[in-house]
Amino acid sequence: MDDRPDHRAQIRDFLATRRAKLTPEQVALPTSGRRRVPGLRREEVAVLAGVSTEWYTRLEKGHISGVSDEVLDAVAQALRLDQDERTYLFDLARAARPARRAPSRRKDVQVPPRVQWLLDSMTMSAAFVRNGRQDIVAHNALARTLLAPFFDSPAIAQHGRANLARYIFLDPGSQQFFVDWDAATAVTAALLRAEAGREPHDRALRDLIGELSTLSTEFRSQWAVHDVRLRHHGGKRLWHPQVGDLDLTYQSLDLPMSNRTVHHLTIYTAEPGSTSEDRLKLLTSLAATQPTHPTSRPR
Repeated sequence: MDDRPDHRAQIRDFLATRRAKLTPEQVALPTSGRRRVPGLRREEVAVLAGVSTEWYTRLEKGHISGVSDEVLDAVAQALRLDQDERTYLFDLARAARPARRAPSRRKDVQVPPRVQWLLDSMTMSAAFVRNGRQDIVAHNALARTLLAPFFDSPAIAQHGRANLARYIFLDPGSQQFFVDWDAATAVTAALLRAEAGREPHDRALRDLIGELSTLSTEFRSQWAVHDVRLRHHGGKRLWHPQVGDLDLTYQSLDLPMSNRTVHHLTIYTAEPGSTSEDRLKLLTSLAATQPTHPTSRPR
């Protein structure tokens, strides 16, 4: 991902897919004649961004190095990018700029004891910490019980690292555990896409994406969409082998670990008074009787 031709391909495909999602009617442009491809034409995006067609064509071919933030912002507005997509575009531009020195490899960071204490204090919520590659690096007892199909997955045991993306795309059992499996695949691929833009020199991330691209047709399809996601929250429907259906809400919060590393604290809860809350309480009692299973340590 750090070689220049592949980086240009990321920019080209991202801008082209965003352009294809818009129609002239959505951006108040006149329509005339038949269109060979869906979405806006390059010249229409150029008009909206206030640049020449030649300049925008060059940008969409991946020549983003040296482009000012003001022009990037104009393109983002023309394509109606949301905040996550805008951040991703700026990440791609930052990675394309000539580096004064060779980029350093990001090192894995151990979760400090105070974070584990925080997780353990949440007895009625399932809480875990994940990194940008979707490795779960710390969790509380309820999370271990709630996500038992994930932690016990052969896909996890084979690699020795609890990785949500690997479970979702490579373990057929995830299609039963995640009731909205299609949504889970879309969000997971979008989170990895955003992380790839933020950390283009992360070798472990490149290896994971390569593995998933090789082994999972669904991942290849989702990866080709070029959707990005930075913020992650909402509802989650799970089917647990011990308690059945669970309708949960979840919230993911940034958890800075160092100057460069930001992990994410994710918390699952149920609506008070609901059947899912009763079932989550049952899992809480089961978690209290089971031994703790630590996550694998980062390599």
